[in-house]
Amino acid sequence: MSETPGIPAPPEEPSEEQASRIGVDSWVAETERHGRGRGPLWQLARLWEYSPDPVKLLAFVALASTVPFWTNEGDLFVFGLFTLLYAALGLGLNVVVGFAGLLDLGYVAFFGIGAYTYAELSSSQYGIHWPAEATIPIAMAAAALVGVVLGFSARRLLGDYLAIVTLFLGQAFVFFTGVANPTVAGKGLTGGANGIPQLDPLTFFGYQLTSTKQLYFFLLIVVTLLATALYFANQSRTGRAWRALREDPLAAEVMSIPVNRLKILAFVFGAAVAGLCGTIYAAIETAAVSTNFSVSVLIIIYAVVILGGFGSIAGVFVGAIVINCTLEFLEPQNDHPEVKRWLFYGTIVLLIALLKPWFRPVLVLAGTIAFGFVVHAIVAATTAASWTSGVPVSGASWLARWAVIPTGSHGNFNNYLYIGLVVAVVCTASLKGWWRMIALVPTLYLTALVWENMLTQNGGITAFILFGAMLIGLMTVRPQGLLGTARVEIV
Repeated sequence: MSETPGIPAPPEEPSEEQASRIGVDSWVAETERHGRGRGPLWQLARLWEYSPDPVKLLAFVALASTVPFWTNEGDLFVFGLFTLLYAALGLGLNVVVGFAGLLDLGYVAFFGIGAYTYAELSSSQYGIHWPAEATIPIAMAAAALVGVVLGFSARRLLGDYLAIVTLFLGQAFVFFTGVANPTVAGKGLTGGANGIPQLDPLTFFGYQLTSTKQLYFFLLIVVTLLATALYFANQSRTGRAWRALREDPLAAEVMSIPVNRLKILAFVFGAAVAGLCGTIYAAIETAAVSTNFSVSVLIIIYAVVILGGFGSIAGVFVGAIVINCTLEFLEPQNDHPEVKRWLFYGTIVLLIALLKPWFRPVLVLAGTIAFGFVVHAIVAATTAASWTSGVPVSGASWLARWAVIPTGSHGNFNNYLYIGLVVAVVCTASLKGWWRMIALVPTLYLTALVWENMLTQNGGITAFILFGAMLIGLMTVRPQGLLGTARVEIV
């Protein structure tokens, strides 16, 4: 049959490579095709991304179950037990912040309520020695009840206003437990600054959990059940409503979603999880003390959620592992100075590697190394030997020939270094282009000097500075966190 004159022929069918899949953006599809030839790490990341969530959880549980068999008692307590505890706390905070988008700065108060409830009901404080199967539900209910009160009173607040109200709750709890200590039945209710010591171990139907390995496996079961429950909650109608509330509260309310009820429900859910974690933490520490529920603990929990990604359940586990292990390795009593060195300089190298194009980080790192040797040679030739005869605290003998590390007291040298670093960072951030690349060289060298002369001796401060630098770099590249989902925002 001949074609009709004047009518163009129909277009050819697009090939599989050219056709866009339904529900997939053409740019995303093209990026996937270009990425098929990438290395094994990229392929592994894609495999993890497309793996079903139950498979991811089973992989984590299988790996975590082996930890007690290749670590000693001390490492299992520090790196295993507390990593799971931070993961459980992160899961509860993720409900409020990640799912519902509510900035809750009083979350640590629910954590403390669970701990003190357990302390009142399972210790010699009032002679009550209830088992854990009775104490834990009561502690969770007590924390959830406070969550209802907080959620109801702050249901109309958003952003900074909500943060102020919840922060007040956290600080009020610390003051009440550490300072107020009202007398009830002839005893201080909270024990004041000394807290409530000598708590009973976790006891379920007559069976006591006393060893670190028993507590670890119990906490692993709790974390697995929490992750499973949150997964189903996130996939439910309530989870979809939470996400709508997080993205745009006004639009959610217009679509007849009960916004205020969802806020209260998020606070209750997060508070109950925090109360559960508080009971386990109190049993592990065998005491409930107000200083264990300070703002620094809140910062660590938030760092876990931010690093992993808001709304990501798997990201909470990754964040807990990174944050807790980094924090413990940076403690002054840790006997692994080489790990501290790799954590610090590795973080610096990773941040510099984010520069584009590829030759800029190479030039900056090479310039910093050369700049350090030149400065060290000048100082060694023009000053006394004591200015360059110091020993690096973080190990590596070659650092003594690169970084200026004095021995003994040299006035306010360390203070001048710190002030100089702050000024250098501010100036570098205000520059653009190649001027910024040039300014990065002395800034990085000053950072190394501050690390070797000051920060290695203050593990707690160093940990928070490293967390800050790591989170700033991560937020620059991936604002949604390591495993979080990117959000579409109208600017």
